[in-house]
Formats: sequence, structure tokens, C-alpha cells
Amino acid sequence: MIFFDVVIIGGGPIGIACGLEAKKNGLKYVILEKGPIVNSLYNYPANMQFFSSSEKLEIDDIPFISKEAKPRRSEALEYYRRIATSNKLHIKLFEKVTSVSKTANEFTIISDKNTYKSKNIMIATGFYDIPNLLNVPGEDLPKVSHYYKDPHFYAGQKLAVIGASNSSVDAALECYRKGAEVTLVIRGFEVGQRVKYWVRPDIINRIEEGSIKVFYNATVNEISEETITINTENGVEILQNDFVLALTGYKPNFTFLEQIGVEFSKDEKKIPSYNEETMETNIKGVYLAGVICGGMETHKWFIENSRIHAKMIVQNILRS
Repeated sequence: MIFFDVVIIGGGPIGIACGLEAKKNGLKYVILEKGPIVNSLYNYPANMQFFSSSEKLEIDDIPFISKEAKPRRSEALEYYRRIATSNKLHIKLFEKVTSVSKTANEFTIISDKNTYKSKNIMIATGFYDIPNLLNVPGEDLPKVSHYYKDPHFYAGQKLAVIGASNSSVDAALECYRKGAEVTLVIRGFEVGQRVKYWVRPDIINRIEEGSIKVFYNATVNEISEETITINTENGVEILQNDFVLALTGYKPNFTFLEQIGVEFSKDEKKIPSYNEETMETNIKGVYLAGVICGGMETHKWFIENSRIHAKMIVQNILRS
């Protein structure tokens, strides 16, 4: 068993940034990632385009060159993969952390493959693992998915897309253009204001011309093999339906943080407790980095504004 200065849980862009910073400062480190390199980005929709421009997605001042100002998923995968491999980062892939415990000043990190000892841990696990469920009958049917990958699958099908965020709108537009009969079910009174500014007019125009049907101020009541039942302002609607994309957002793995002892705000935001200057939580030696810092406010932290967390954490470890 090897003793580390820091174990980094999560091999996404911020986890990689933490690894780079630890390596530059001579810390003995390892990154544990439950899937492939930048697992969350790998599971993004195949044609996804980032809201941020490429320079805002850069880590450690390594240039990110993309064909367009705002890169696509494939370019981001290439960028972060090359950083991890060319810098020979010590990263263990397809290795899921199952528990973390602390005795005195030492952490024991147990994965499904190994056991590690470390003085510190950095948690950069993001929020893309656990979907916000509809909690309605039929949500567990095979026709329902909380993740969207490729529009070709839905060609010629009656598709209900639940949500009004970037992921919902992208899926609705792409699937419509591949020949799906798309219905949007939106809880609020309009398409989300945070939808990418170059995409929002497109979805609004498709709705206004009748190419994509929409129900505003609506919620899902039940899903069956052949239908979806929704509650609308004008009463209950039962729609013929082949597939449902319930793209209602995601949340961090709060259970994992709670098991470690990390505290949260007492409101619905569930913002974890951490020092904004060091990123250290209420548990000494446990640090948070990236979007996980926002709790349920998943729109608060992005790659571009949380890249700095790596330097903050490593500097505090060096001072300890």
C-alpha cells in the first residue's frame, strides 16, 4: 500500500487540473476515475457544443485550439485526454471509490479495486451521475432515459422531452431535425433563460411554427408503454408516445459526501461547507473542487470559473 500526499477523486477537467498542480509541486498523488478520462464529458450528447469558448476551458495555461470559438464535445475529449497522457498523470481509470474513512490525520480510501492511504483528499466528482427523478409511475420503463446521446435513435418516433434547459433544447432540436415527432414538456412558462443564446431563438421559432409541440406550465403525471400523461393548464393530456427523454437536471452524490462527514447548508440548495479561500471542508484534509461546490446550484460553477480551485487547494496543502 502506497501512502499519498493527496488522493484526487474524479478525473474530469478539474480533477486533471488538480493532478497537474499536485505534480508540479512535488506532491505524491493519484487520480481515481470511475470511468474513462473525463467520464462526464464522455457521456455528454455526441454533438454537444459548449457554452464557453475554448480559452475558458483551458487548464494550466495549455492552449485549447478548436475549429469554432465554442468547442464541441469531441474536441474537449481530445484536449483533456492529451493533457492527461502527455503529462503522464498518475490516473487510475474505471476505478470507483466506494468509501472514505479517517483515523487521526490519515484517510483510507477504498475503491472497487484497491485501498489507498493519504493525508488529504480532493473531491472533484461533479454532478452528472445522479439525475433528478420525476418520481412518477412508469419512469423506470425502458423507453425512459435521463441521458441523451444521439438523435438518430429517435428518428421516426414520437418523443417527449421533459425540461427547458440546454440539454432539453439541444435534444429537442436535434431529434426534430432527424425526423422525430417532438413534444416539449416544460414546467415553467417559457424556454429557460439560460439556454445558449444562439440556440434559444431556434427553439422558439420551431415552436411558433408548429414544428415542435410544447406544453408550458406542465408536469408529467404518468408514463406507460404507449402513452405519456401530463397535467397542463387546460387539464390532463394523454399523448401517444414511443420514448421519453427526462432531462430534468442532475445533482452531486450527496450521500458520498455525507458519509465522509461533509456538512451542508440547511436549505434546498444543499451547498457543502468549505472555506472559500482554501476549498477545505469542515473535515480537515478534505477539499472540494469544481461544480460539486455548488450543491444543487449546478449552474453556479463551471470549468472556466473553478479551474483556480486546483491552485488554491495545493497551496493550502503545501502550507499545512
